[in-house]
Amino acid sequence: MSKKIAKSTLAAALAAGLLAGTAQAYEAGNWLFRIGAYGVFPESDNLTLANGATLNVDDGYSLGFNFTYMINPNIGIELLLALPFQHDINLGGLGKVAEVDHLPPTLSLQYHFTPESGVRPYVGIGLNYTWFSSEDTKGALERDSLKLDYSWGVAGQLGVDIDVAPNWFVNADFRYIDISSDAKLNGVGIGTVDINPWVIGLTIGTRF
Repeated sequence: MSKKIAKSTLAAALAAGLLAGTAQAYEAGNWLFRIGAYGVFPESDNLTLANGATLNVDDGYSLGFNFTYMINPNIGIELLLALPFQHDINLGGLGKVAEVDHLPPTLSLQYHFTPESGVRPYVGIGLNYTWFSSEDTKGALERDSLKLDYSWGVAGQLGVDIDVAPNWFVNADFRYIDISSDAKLNGVGIGTVDINPWVIGLTIGTRF
């Protein structure tokens, strides 16, 4: 029994030592890189047309990545980038009437609460630029032309980095982004599409 207890104690000590060793404090001049899956979840009823029909933008998913430069152990500047997100656009009882791609580069100023810990929550606020492209009409609007203008808006962020190995961590990232785009159908303005999505990212990261 004593041998089993000794082995268990040794294993626990080794595990604790390993976990403790993964916590490495952020320092001024560190770069952080994260890459993984992102989902964009727009609000409902994005535009109500003059005839009362409602336009809705569906969820989109893509590969996202970001770079953070640590000005000091607590303050970082992050640039979020991604491959294009594709969204279906539905109109009233007509179903799917278009597809559109968007790119959402976002520059944020972050505050990291516990830079010396193995679990590091942070908050951020920044500026988002959204560029829409590849507007492709379908179904009832197949013969029409749809155009969505670019958008500038404020972005809020809440995230956490959790160390899993020296210089490696996993990340969960939650954002709310103000995205509104003026829409034109066959060159005529039809209103402002208020997308205003929640954006959720699950990534793996490294520091260097």
